[in-house]
Amino acid sequence: MIDKTYDAAAIEPRIAARWEDADAFRAGAGAKEGAEPYSIVIPPPNVTGSLHMGHALNNTLQDILIRVQRMRGKNVLWQPGLDHAGIATQMVVERQMAASGENVTRRELGREAFIDRVWQWKGESGGTILGQLRRLGASCDWSRERFTMDEGLSKAVLHVFVELYRKGLIYKDKRLVNWDPKFETAISDLEVENRETAGHMWHFKYPLAGGETYEYVEKDEDGNEILRETRDYISIATTRPETMLGDGAVAVHPDDERYAPIVGKLCEIPVGPKEHRRLIPIVTDEYPDRNFGSGAVKITGAHDFNDYQVARRNGIPCYRLMDERAAMRADGEPYAEAAARAGEIVRSGETPDAGTVDEINLVPDEYRGLDRFAAREKVVAEIDAEGLMIKVEDKTIMQPFGDRSGVVVEPMLTDQWFADAKTLAEPAIAAVREGRTKFVPENWSKTYYQWMENIEPWCISRQLWWGHRIPAWYGPDGSIFVEKTEEAAVAAALSHYVVNETITDEEAREMAADPQKRDGFLRRDEDVLDTWFSSALWPFSTLGWPDETKELETYYPTSALVTGFDIIFFWVARMMMMGLEFMEKEPFETVYVHALVRDKDGAKMSKSKGNVIDPLDLIDEYGADALRFTLAIMAAQGRDVKLDPQRIAGYRNFGTKLWNATRFAEMNGAVHGAALSPQSLQLPLNRWIVTELSRTIAETDEALAGYRFNDAASAIYRFVWNLFCDWYLELSKPTLSGENEDAADEVRHVTGFVLDQVFALLHPFMPFITEELWQVTAGETARGKLLCHTAWPRLDFADPEAASDINWLVALVSEIRSVRAEMNVPPGAEAALVAVDPDPETAARLQRNDLQLRRLARLGDVSAAPSAPAQAAQVIVAGVTFALPLAGMIDVEAERARLTKAKKKAEDEIARIDKKLSNERFVANAPAEIVEQEREKREGYRQEADKLGAALASLG
Repeated sequence: MIDKTYDAAAIEPRIAARWEDADAFRAGAGAKEGAEPYSIVIPPPNVTGSLHMGHALNNTLQDILIRVQRMRGKNVLWQPGLDHAGIATQMVVERQMAASGENVTRRELGREAFIDRVWQWKGESGGTILGQLRRLGASCDWSRERFTMDEGLSKAVLHVFVELYRKGLIYKDKRLVNWDPKFETAISDLEVENRETAGHMWHFKYPLAGGETYEYVEKDEDGNEILRETRDYISIATTRPETMLGDGAVAVHPDDERYAPIVGKLCEIPVGPKEHRRLIPIVTDEYPDRNFGSGAVKITGAHDFNDYQVARRNGIPCYRLMDERAAMRADGEPYAEAAARAGEIVRSGETPDAGTVDEINLVPDEYRGLDRFAAREKVVAEIDAEGLMIKVEDKTIMQPFGDRSGVVVEPMLTDQWFADAKTLAEPAIAAVREGRTKFVPENWSKTYYQWMENIEPWCISRQLWWGHRIPAWYGPDGSIFVEKTEEAAVAAALSHYVVNETITDEEAREMAADPQKRDGFLRRDEDVLDTWFSSALWPFSTLGWPDETKELETYYPTSALVTGFDIIFFWVARMMMMGLEFMEKEPFETVYVHALVRDKDGAKMSKSKGNVIDPLDLIDEYGADALRFTLAIMAAQGRDVKLDPQRIAGYRNFGTKLWNATRFAEMNGAVHGAALSPQSLQLPLNRWIVTELSRTIAETDEALAGYRFNDAASAIYRFVWNLFCDWYLELSKPTLSGENEDAADEVRHVTGFVLDQVFALLHPFMPFITEELWQVTAGETARGKLLCHTAWPRLDFADPEAASDINWLVALVSEIRSVRAEMNVPPGAEAALVAVDPDPETAARLQRNDLQLRRLARLGDVSAAPSAPAQAAQVIVAGVTFALPLAGMIDVEAERARLTKAKKKAEDEIARIDKKLSNERFVANAPAEIVEQEREKREGYRQEADKLGAALASLG
């Protein structure tokens, strides 16, 4: 007997244990013999992570796809795993060490001991998110869990790095990167959070060399002169005055007539000891905006990404001013000597290599070692004291912060390892253009192209200890040897130095034989690889590559990737590059890009706003099935999910509705597990529900094929709640309690069959409750399979006549009930129904369905008339008008007054919102989610006003 109440908290752990005991989700479980493969790799969550709403949505959608294909008998693999999350993990362990009271830092502990500590932490605390995904119902092959730092994936990473280096697609270079001064490492754009902060814009005079002057002329749009003055300076504006010390030039637009007289001349950086003031050239470049500020910009190539590009185009030296902690450099020769060297570069007109320039420390002696912000204050004060500050403006600026460190990120010119992303991107672009990989929704392909076609070299090195250490060794003269092992690097180095006669062949043999004799001969690179480097290999490294495994042959390329739009650049694109480079095949056929999960008002969830919703709390309160179904039915393509916990409560009620319907069916003798021949059914009611079931299966299949999860969930919801529970079970009651036992048996058979199909159809969305109902409805003969391995519903049956007849009855009863509710007809009152000039088919339907119509709509007399009686509400169904006389049942005038008042109130609200939305300032300045919220409110009031207007019209 089915329990009286549905208890998700009790059922879900029990079902999870049943799946695990049966090893239900192993690769190929439940597959038909010789079935085609279907595979998805999970976007590997960080080993430090815990389940958030983005994970919940992402993995729910993947699980729906996986469970459907498994039920279709395909050879399914959903590959789980974790990312080692370089910075995040290192930060967690360092915090743990600090909190433990050990009073020892990472550097004091040493690299090897610290890495041991990270592995210890991983074994004890890492990866809790995978257990949380199990609570969500994710049906991965958990026996195949992979980790981006495990032995197999490390082998793949080494292989890829070495191969790309040998092809010239990985190289070392000095380039500008995002630098996090707290963690002292380069970070990716994804790890930079741009925030609006209160700042300043300082305007300074850069005096022209030798006291030269020029006529500075400004003109209006019509060419009329509005300002003319003689100047001996060029005006520069900056939000970061401390970087002036590293200026290599001042740039103006080539068409800016104001500065034409001084292009090619020199100006003086107005900071530092006067006797050593540096002179820099005034150059032209397309970058400066003539209409912004003074139209002239200082070029500090080592500390600004735009300046860096200008410097590269124009051969301007890039002088690094800061150390790894963003303090002003304290190394190198005294400032006087450094400034002289920089001056010589300007006079020569030639720019030395980046390494030579980087040796020049242009921080004046009295600034050396200062924090960058302390240096800023000192620079401003000194320029102001000299009378060279024009003005300072308060200004809101967009400032980059490290998303984990919380400190201001510094663009920094450093030595890093890079991948030639432009070359790697070419076949990946072609794969999407030629349709071998498709984005859903398709518009995300434009985002993909935009980034891929303008791609910069990929900085793949990080100055961390936790991660894949770069397999590069440096010889005594700086030569680089990239090999998979130290032994191979030693062999390559010894051979190299014998050939160039640095050592003799005999010395090389001795060093090869005795490690002590080569002590200090090679030094391994300290850096590790960017976390995204190893995750770029995920679709094939998790399957055993570079070894030729059966799993690799079977499941690569994968079938689909489900991901958020924010990592198209950082993960999706890189998997495409690496998959095509090493497997010569795209890693997936389809990339489904889902939207964000926001709060109920459409605001992005953030801890600072206090609107973060924890999916585990929702699972505790409502159950995993309710959360999953809510996310699925709201996952419309291109539209963010506005998550209101009340919606989840509503879909928990949907589960309860199905539970109660199954219990009602059980009490009335429903027959489960028996085959059904729809063609043999006699009762129109049964032929109708099987027709509607067939339609729902087809609609669900079509929606899932198009990755329209919301449409699939909505189709199932409408069928289960509206057609089956609300109508079929209600319409079947007279038959079940009647004297025709054959008819009752047919209803019992159809009820059990439809429920079985519903369990299967709903299973990918709500796996726990459906698996439980599948088992408890088995009766004395247990089901042959778990529901997760049962065949996906297939049904092709249609009886248009029966379907039309019953749908007509449902529509008419629904309209009558709606009118009764809108007109405040007392629930117990029996109304009359008049069909106005019905056609023969409608008259026959009224006669066939007379008893059901009277029972369901609470009707007394049902009749036909050539016209509608006075004071009657009217509805139209299938082109025929039906009237419900209201005189004597309600106070018509009072009801008319009530409806008029309610309609005016709704119209007033529409007018108020229209006024707000017509205000351009409101639309421009209000958050997008607030504007959208107002539009949604307006639509709700419009529908209400229309409904009230129709009700008024019905009163005549």
